[in-house]
Amino acid sequence: MSKKSKNHTHSFQAEVAQLLHLVTHSLYSNPEIFLRELVSNASDACDKLRFEGLNQPELYESDPDLRIQITFDKAAKTLTITDNGIGLTEADAIEHLGTIAKSGTKEFMSKLTGEQKTDAQLIGQFGVGFYSGFIVADKITVESRRAGTPTTEAVRWVSDGTGAFTTETITREARGTSVILHLRNEFEQYLNAWDIKQLIRKYSDHISLPIEMKKEVWQDAKEENQPGEMVTTDEWETVNSASALWTRPKKDITDEQYQEFYKHISHDFKEPLAWAHNRVEGATEYTQLLFIPTQAPHDLYYREHKSGLKLYVKRVFIMDDAEQLLPQYLRFIKGVIDSSDLPLNVSRELLQESRDVKAIREGNTRRILSTLESLANSDDAAEQDKYAKFYAEFGAVLKEGLAEDAGNAEKIAKLLRYASTGGANSANSTDTQTRSFAQYKADMKDGQEAIYYLTAENLATAKNSPQLEVFHKKGIEVLLMTDRIDEWALNYLTEFDGTPLRSVTKGAVDLGKLQDEEEKKALDEANEQLKPLVEKLQEVLKDSAKSVRITTRLVDSPACLVIDENELSPQMIKMFKQMGQDVPEPKPILEINPEHALVKRLEKNESEFADLAHVIFDQAKIADGQIPADPAGYLKRVNALLLG
Repeated sequence: MSKKSKNHTHSFQAEVAQLLHLVTHSLYSNPEIFLRELVSNASDACDKLRFEGLNQPELYESDPDLRIQITFDKAAKTLTITDNGIGLTEADAIEHLGTIAKSGTKEFMSKLTGEQKTDAQLIGQFGVGFYSGFIVADKITVESRRAGTPTTEAVRWVSDGTGAFTTETITREARGTSVILHLRNEFEQYLNAWDIKQLIRKYSDHISLPIEMKKEVWQDAKEENQPGEMVTTDEWETVNSASALWTRPKKDITDEQYQEFYKHISHDFKEPLAWAHNRVEGATEYTQLLFIPTQAPHDLYYREHKSGLKLYVKRVFIMDDAEQLLPQYLRFIKGVIDSSDLPLNVSRELLQESRDVKAIREGNTRRILSTLESLANSDDAAEQDKYAKFYAEFGAVLKEGLAEDAGNAEKIAKLLRYASTGGANSANSTDTQTRSFAQYKADMKDGQEAIYYLTAENLATAKNSPQLEVFHKKGIEVLLMTDRIDEWALNYLTEFDGTPLRSVTKGAVDLGKLQDEEEKKALDEANEQLKPLVEKLQEVLKDSAKSVRITTRLVDSPACLVIDENELSPQMIKMFKQMGQDVPEPKPILEINPEHALVKRLEKNESEFADLAHVIFDQAKIADGQIPADPAGYLKRVNALLLG
């Protein structure tokens, strides 16, 4: 190779320099991971050439067979991974190997701790697996030429993994990329063909491209009493299965192979929670291999989050992140779709309009929901634990489906789990996903006509809400909903299996047949007797409360706040404001407990009536998880009443 330009020295992006420091200090607990990462990158480069080659077949030049080749040189202590994929220009090398281009870089770096286990799970998710080569190498050389560019415009990139790297223009006949690892002395075991083949079969057997190594043969000793030896020939042999994993019969694929394939396509270091592999036949034919991750990605709620499945057509790679193949509320699913019906030149625009894509999306949705249902309803404790882990990570995203996917809202509702004041979950429990709507309904009291729920900022606020007091007294279970999305989502779910859902914080309490005649009579009498008090409270609190009324929902508390049936709750208002939307804030209704000592005190003391009225209102606001409009005024009134 003849050089055409001088070396140019570049500084690593600050985040890359920090990352490399962690890598070289044993970021990975298992150093052999480097080979998986580099082989995965090589496979991706070949997939990119396949995709671009659909419209530009000349990119294949005179070498149409895509492959990955691995060689080593014991004397030079180098291990080389070469692909004939899309390749890099010098600008590409500077951009992709000198910076972390993926969004969320700052958050990624802030999460790095130096702990091997934690950081190893992060590095692959952010697409920076190339740097894992520095675990075993004290220098990495990358030589590459982008497909379709002149042979004299290739690039050599070199770095020792410290603060800088160099680039220079070279001549390279072959398109694609060679990553040359100059191994540290303690990692010379990777200069052994048997060890490398074992790693390829362990981590990369699922790669659909052939991974080739020079064939070794046994050569007998030339002289008597001398040992024989393995000799490397010039013949290449394929050392992986080299067939797309999803095309193989399920019975021939081990759990370990499924798990490694998931890690390859997702860049996740954790094993998947579950997967579904099926050949779908009918009007639309395709193969689906879908994985449910164990952990949510860092950018799940970011606008720029890339989601979707890898799309193949007749085993030819078409695109990453084909978001049209999944509804948005299942954007965390990873996997592969291989269609027999879509055209090879399919574009993202065509995907949006295709009937076949709609059928595939609906089929994927059904399969995922049924897989989740199997986990959720399993009698096996391990399967139940898997679902609990899934729900803790993705439950809030799943709830988006109530609005997005009306056709599957009933199936989604069956998968939802909530904390509860009764049933399997006591009021003092700290577990937040324990009860389903179906379990609630099965345990409803005789005469109960609704499923009651309460939304709040957090579980502690929900459990201590005064609105629950009458439900505790009567032994009626209430579901406690603490996700920000809950109240919005329940606008699209008004009943479950024919039973209406009713918020205990909206409108007057209505227990239907569970409220006896004596209670109704007592309420009527209290309304008549305390009418002057209620009117006086309404006048004093006219700037804060929409109205004041007597209630039977309270047992131990003097008052609580409720809103009308069709008004936005404080939680919804807060969520809209955080989204930058300006929404009106309706005044709450103050409900008072006629039997409470503080309410009775209101009737007896004219001089402190106004202060006590405001204190009762502000305390109700605090119990609802809100802050009084005038905290200093509230404290001043409380202190005056205490001292008086």
